[in-house]
Amino acid sequence: MSNILGDLRRFLYFSIIFVIVLAAHLAHRGVLWEGEVLPLAVALQMKHGAVIYRDAWFDKPPLVPAVYLLWGAAIGPVLRIAGAVYALLACLLAWAIGERLWGKREGDIAAGFLAFFLTFDTHSAVLPLAADLLLLVPHLAAVLFAVRRQAFRCGIATGIGFLLNAKGVVVLAVCAAFCWPLLLPLLAGFCTPVAVVLAYLAGTGAMTPYLDQAWRWPALYANSPLVADPVRNGLLRTANWFGFHAVLGVGAAIFWWRERHWRFLLWAAVCFAGVVLGWRFFPRYFFLLLPALAIPAARGLTSIRPRVAVAVAIVTLAIPLVRFGPRYASLSGWNDLAMDRDSQEASKLALDLARPGSTLYVWGYRPEIFVYTGLRPATRYLDSQALTGVPADRHLTQSTVVLTAGTHEAREELAHSRPDIVIDGLSLFNPALSMDHYAELRPWLAGYREVGRTRSTVIYALRSPTPATP
Repeated sequence: MSNILGDLRRFLYFSIIFVIVLAAHLAHRGVLWEGEVLPLAVALQMKHGAVIYRDAWFDKPPLVPAVYLLWGAAIGPVLRIAGAVYALLACLLAWAIGERLWGKREGDIAAGFLAFFLTFDTHSAVLPLAADLLLLVPHLAAVLFAVRRQAFRCGIATGIGFLLNAKGVVVLAVCAAFCWPLLLPLLAGFCTPVAVVLAYLAGTGAMTPYLDQAWRWPALYANSPLVADPVRNGLLRTANWFGFHAVLGVGAAIFWWRERHWRFLLWAAVCFAGVVLGWRFFPRYFFLLLPALAIPAARGLTSIRPRVAVAVAIVTLAIPLVRFGPRYASLSGWNDLAMDRDSQEASKLALDLARPGSTLYVWGYRPEIFVYTGLRPATRYLDSQALTGVPADRHLTQSTVVLTAGTHEAREELAHSRPDIVIDGLSLFNPALSMDHYAELRPWLAGYREVGRTRSTVIYALRSPTPATP
């Protein structure tokens, strides 16, 4: 009888978690966030038969857009429900790890921590199913298999994680410590999904583009400083993150001090090293560290007096709750969604011009316009990073070129295309990267006329459009 009551209580607990997470996600059903727009745009092309990298330029690992194909790359409520289900899966895995290591109480607290910080955290990080968040579930699954001593399954999970985010190798290193000495089955499992995907890329002629786009370009990006003082920026952003996640830091510190399990300390240290890589310290990068703190913190807080643990939790969790909670009710006033609102307006203007079979090109980093319009892209480039050589995280204000090889050829490819509609989403922000700045594009741009504007885009149409093909 007690087992039935326990199972019922746990079912109600996770039902409440899911309802809260789902409600938070559905509050954003009418918008798209930066981290999800390019994977969505690429997934739409894959849905219509395009091969990633070969037919659609993409600078992330291959499984990222493939995830969106699980629900047909749909947006709106479907996209947000998928995000909530993903968060629930992460919570269930955190519970399973805590329950396996210590007990059901630790599992409940670990799952609660994951649910809380996948809701009351930086919205641009926790809402889009981007590469950093998509690594979370394989990370947790790999650790669960590792503590169960299922090394081959652990390796498969880390291999899937690597195909979602290159920092999956960090998770592999952590799991090597937990699985020791079962390294051969661990590596065999890791290589299995990686080999399958690489074979697919090689068989479709996408291997060379994959190496250029998903490895060479990110390596150049990682080596180019985003700010003048990356060390100061890193210290500030790390302090901010730990300020909002103080309960995890306090709980994990108690665990490390009282139980002194070196593997868990190594887990956190290796994951934090993964956050430091590239010296960017974006909030979404800390998803790599989240499990390594949340699970030990659950054990740490259960090992002290309950009243003290409750007081620590109330004080520390109030900070992110107050900071991020009210913003779910005030979407219209967010500056970080201004670009999305403008893209929706530009998409409506483009659809007013479009005919059956019309094609589109978007200059700048506005892949959401392809998603909102559903128009077929005129080239394989769904943004202008590969044509300008300037990464999207800085091209609105900077024009320092990171990538030089291949940019001329990419602009030549664009100049040989004839999209029916061109939307310029960059020049009004940064004239140094305008289309007419490039000699290859001036004659091509002369074939278009301006037909409309929004606050940050210019819409062009062909002066003498050719008949569209249905």
